[in-house]
Amino acid sequence: MREILHVQGDQCGNQIGSKFWEVICDEHGVDPMGRYQGDGSSDLQLERINVYYNEAYGGRYVPRAVLMDLEPGTMDSITSGPYGQIFRPDNFIFGQSGAGNNWAKGHYTEGAELIDSALDVVRKEAENCDCLQAFDDDHIERKYSFRPIKINSLEYK
Repeated sequence: MREILHVQGDQCGNQIGSKFWEVICDEHGVDPMGRYQGDGSSDLQLERINVYYNEAYGGRYVPRAVLMDLEPGTMDSITSGPYGQIFRPDNFIFGQSGAGNNWAKGHYTEGAELIDSALDVVRKEAENCDCLQAFDDDHIERKYSFRPIKINSLEYK
């Protein structure tokens, strides 16, 4: 099976990503707790479920996703939302203060402090795949304070 690793970052990217997962869960018949609740009349929902999900203990489906932000508020709103419990808690990477739309802060301080943690989580998720097909990236490119994390991750050696 060819898998996709979904990476979402910054406030807008996480809000878009949150809605994305609601739609994907609905399409595959996965409830907010990660249990398959499909109609049972067709194998279509389960046929490609492993593209976006890992199957966990007890038949629970967990999104193959990494969620990042420089401040905790966005992550709090995701975890308290309807599908907040479906994500692996270790895959939430966030800072404590944000960058206030300041590119330098996102690149040299707050973002730089998170890059090792973020790359480690992405690496672990990628290594758990049998045949990683793609990275799906949800963030707003013109968001100046988050772009440095993406740049740092591409430059990371």
